[in-house]
Amino acid sequence: MSDPARSFLSQQMDQAKKASKDVWRIMLDRGPSQIQFWFIALLIGIGAGFAALTFRKAIESLQALLYGTDDVQHLHSFASGLPWYWVLIIPIVGGLIVGLVLHRFTPDGRVRSVADVIEGAAMQDGRVETKAGIASAFASLVTLSSGGSTGREGPVVHMAGVISTWVSNRIQADGITGRDLLGCAVAAAVSASFNAPIAGTLFALEVVLRHFAVHAFAPIVIASVAGTVINRLEFGNVTEFARPLEGALQFYVELPAFLLLGLLCGLVAVALMKAVFWAEDVGTHIQNKTGLPRWLRPAVAGALLGALAIWFPHIIGVGYETTSLALNGELAFHEAVVFAVLKTIAVAVTMAGRMGGGVFSPSLMVGALTGLAFGLVATGILPDVSGSTTLYALAGTGAVAAAVLGAPISTTLIVFELTGDWQTGIAVMVSVSLSTALASRLVDRSFFLTQLERRNIHLAAGPQAYLLAMFRVATVMRNMQDERGIDESQCWDMIRDGIYVDGNATLEAAMPVFEKSGAAFIPVVTLQGEDAPPELSGALFHVDALKAYNRALAATAAEEHS
Repeated sequence: MSDPARSFLSQQMDQAKKASKDVWRIMLDRGPSQIQFWFIALLIGIGAGFAALTFRKAIESLQALLYGTDDVQHLHSFASGLPWYWVLIIPIVGGLIVGLVLHRFTPDGRVRSVADVIEGAAMQDGRVETKAGIASAFASLVTLSSGGSTGREGPVVHMAGVISTWVSNRIQADGITGRDLLGCAVAAAVSASFNAPIAGTLFALEVVLRHFAVHAFAPIVIASVAGTVINRLEFGNVTEFARPLEGALQFYVELPAFLLLGLLCGLVAVALMKAVFWAEDVGTHIQNKTGLPRWLRPAVAGALLGALAIWFPHIIGVGYETTSLALNGELAFHEAVVFAVLKTIAVAVTMAGRMGGGVFSPSLMVGALTGLAFGLVATGILPDVSGSTTLYALAGTGAVAAAVLGAPISTTLIVFELTGDWQTGIAVMVSVSLSTALASRLVDRSFFLTQLERRNIHLAAGPQAYLLAMFRVATVMRNMQDERGIDESQCWDMIRDGIYVDGNATLEAAMPVFEKSGAAFIPVVTLQGEDAPPELSGALFHVDALKAYNRALAATAAEEHS
């Protein structure tokens, strides 16, 4: 071997030895803490999985008790034979209980759900409200057991958030760790609810954390698998919906039809979301005009639901029986259309009445009905080149749900895992992609982010939009004794000109003042009341605000790419 070759080989061996030493040093330094964190993620996954399982079994037990049937999977068929007054009174009593619980244990009488978990991940270091969360879980349990027309995933996700919050507070976790633990809990809860470990993992990353950082992936997968194991110990390795076997599928011929289905489902998803928001506004307006106590609002909604269920019991509860009928092609065209419209109305009434529950399961049902109706038309027009109508129902299921959740990846996978049908991926993905693209232009990206936007929490546009709201002016300002000097007389002149900011405000309120005034700093005051003069506390400098904002942006970017 020549000397240059020997020298090159020696250099490569030295580099390999150095790399091995570095790896060993990192394992010694970080390995134990990393393993410990994964163990915590496993425990959280087990806890969230059992919570989701318990919630599901409690709903089934309470439904069986209230409606007098052991087969809650076919609840609407049984309810159609009950006395009309019993179908009416159950949701009214349930709504009354929900209203009293929320009035007593929440500051605003509102059920906590997925949107609040997303807010907690972005703005509360991965924490959610504990007391209100427990009350919301109980309220949602009563709602779903007594005829409320929503889904169980919203309460389950927030319950998981309560568990991770408790753990994060006990170990004094920082923001990154708290968010990772929240993602673990959410993934486990979704996996345990739907026997969908892949979708549970991606739901936590795509919807809640809203990034795919590598450091979060392993613990979230561990927790998700733990949740799935708990589900399968109880129910076995079975899918939520059983579909008939299909013959040959004409994807290459039918792709244009699935493109059109995707656009239709996007519009249906927007109609579902807008109906909920419109009903919420109408309910609030009526409540304010009539002086209706907020604890009675869910009972009024329950009365409307009960009246509707007398003639159409399909709206009761999660709606899996009707969804299964649609996926199996066992409904006629007019039934699919009517049930989709009625379910949309029932979901809007339930959520506007603040009765609790989630929107994922209803979107699955509306999607399946929409897809089936479209498929019946498509296969009727071109029967020789069309596949089964149930394929359209499956694609519609994913398309509407993905548009509502704003989560095309995890929703596509959860549809596969719920049905066990992995052979129709092209059809589902085509429909999902177009429905999500269209719906995200007509709302603030998703149902949850639009809910937050309506509360003036701007997460849809990304960190650059909401990070300013995380800093209180009082934490960034310079006080009057600051050694860098503040001209007090100039501050009072600016206050008299109306240029100032409240110390309790956030940088989100302060930055427009800088933009409008062009000043290098603005006085910070404490407002004593309408008649009392403001008290000068200090001054907020534009450069200090920008530095705080830039540090937050850098930290967020580092977390998302670590």
